[in-house]
Amino acid sequence: MEFDVVVVGCGPVGALTANLLGARGVRTLVVERDTAPHRQPRAFSCDDEALRIYQQAGLLDEVAGDMHAPRRAEYVNAKGRAFATIALDEVDFGLGSGPLHFFDQPRLEAALRAGLDRFPHVALRTGVELVRLSQDDEAATAVLRDLDTGEETPVRARYVLGCDGARSTTRVAAGITLTGTSYAEPWLAVSGDVAPGAVRVPHTTFVCDWRRPAFVSPGAFDTYRLEFMLRPGEEPAAMTDPATVARLVAPYVDPDRFTVTRAVVYTFHHLVAERWRDRRVFLLGDAAHQMPPFLGQGLCSGLRDAANLTWKLAQALGPGEHDALLDSYEAERRPHTEAMARTSVRLGRVFLVRNRFAAFARDVVLRAVQTVPRVRRLVRHFEFKPLPALPDGRVMFPQPEVVVGGVRRLLDDVLGPDFAVIGPDVDTVTARDWSGPRARFLRVVADGAPRTGDDLVDVTGTLTDWFARHRTGAVVLRPDRFVHTDRVR
Repeated sequence: MEFDVVVVGCGPVGALTANLLGARGVRTLVVERDTAPHRQPRAFSCDDEALRIYQQAGLLDEVAGDMHAPRRAEYVNAKGRAFATIALDEVDFGLGSGPLHFFDQPRLEAALRAGLDRFPHVALRTGVELVRLSQDDEAATAVLRDLDTGEETPVRARYVLGCDGARSTTRVAAGITLTGTSYAEPWLAVSGDVAPGAVRVPHTTFVCDWRRPAFVSPGAFDTYRLEFMLRPGEEPAAMTDPATVARLVAPYVDPDRFTVTRAVVYTFHHLVAERWRDRRVFLLGDAAHQMPPFLGQGLCSGLRDAANLTWKLAQALGPGEHDALLDSYEAERRPHTEAMARTSVRLGRVFLVRNRFAAFARDVVLRAVQTVPRVRRLVRHFEFKPLPALPDGRVMFPQPEVVVGGVRRLLDDVLGPDFAVIGPDVDTVTARDWSGPRARFLRVVADGAPRTGDDLVDVTGTLTDWFARHRTGAVVLRPDRFVHTDRVR
């Protein structure tokens, strides 16, 4: 077979998936209906875990250099008075980046596609769509149609990954259905370029106005994003009219100095595929799950899917019998995705109160409970966001800066793409006795302690504290940086 994996869809999730597979030497074909990256700024935000995944693909500098990191996010009432504030510049979940970043999707997709050029074993074919799928004991056959010529070509691969969005052709071809609900409330999403001095609300703001809830925020590259809930009886055509858009955005940006690049009405979904694997076919991103945007986790969840599945595929394609490892993909990812969706729904219930008296009660209650220091800290430091964890209790390992060979670097840049065994007790005996998959062995030493040239110097103290808190001298890190807590020896 010419390819190990066929990735259907080259949006952010599909392109990131292909980069991660390419970094692990997997022969990959990516197919995409469109001939160029999307020109519309649909996805807008990502978090620190997403940036860590881009980093694992070797693309952190390319995608993150021009992102906008807001200092705070405010929840304000109809009069613009804040009743809750998330101090984003005070939040550090220990993964190597800040907790929230806004990006420009066309530029992001272009950077991810350019990243594929690094790998001679990864091919991208645009203007091509999936029309049929079949499977046998050895491989899957994807029948692809060239949209220009109409010619259909069967391609054999060990696995097919559906990264083709909410209307996934891969999901339909595999006979997998969606379960869940769609929200009845349509929203107007407006994106545009804003001139210097034209911004009237400079912070990320959830406008909890019971008459028309809204979300507004500056973005990357001098852009601004606004979303408004439609009222009953308002028609999409009327709401996207330039005069209507100008009236709605006026409290937040000067409409005369705001160039609209996108104005579209859409409906939120809370949907999950009944299963994410059908033998040799896997679903990732919106093809597998869709959630309301109030926590900004839609795209991030798809990137997590890619980080979880790609290293397992590389193992399954290698020597030995590792196909059963692939069953852990859905088992590990579904609970966290559903927890994110539930939190997003709960946040939406606070955000979307449509009754004047209920909104007043919400504002009063939220101000009152935040007089309790623990509750105030939970809100201010974003502690209500579900942290990356697996159902068996495994957690994501922290990523501080370390020094190796006199050079200060982020931890993952030192660890590389494979498994890693690290800790203060790691030594040459540990490496000699290792019988697991390919791994890197690194000893952690405190700053100022005697060391060799290959040691990780814990200049921040983060790793030393982590190992002391967990009372262990060594751990195995998976390629996606979740911790196997079994002792090495």
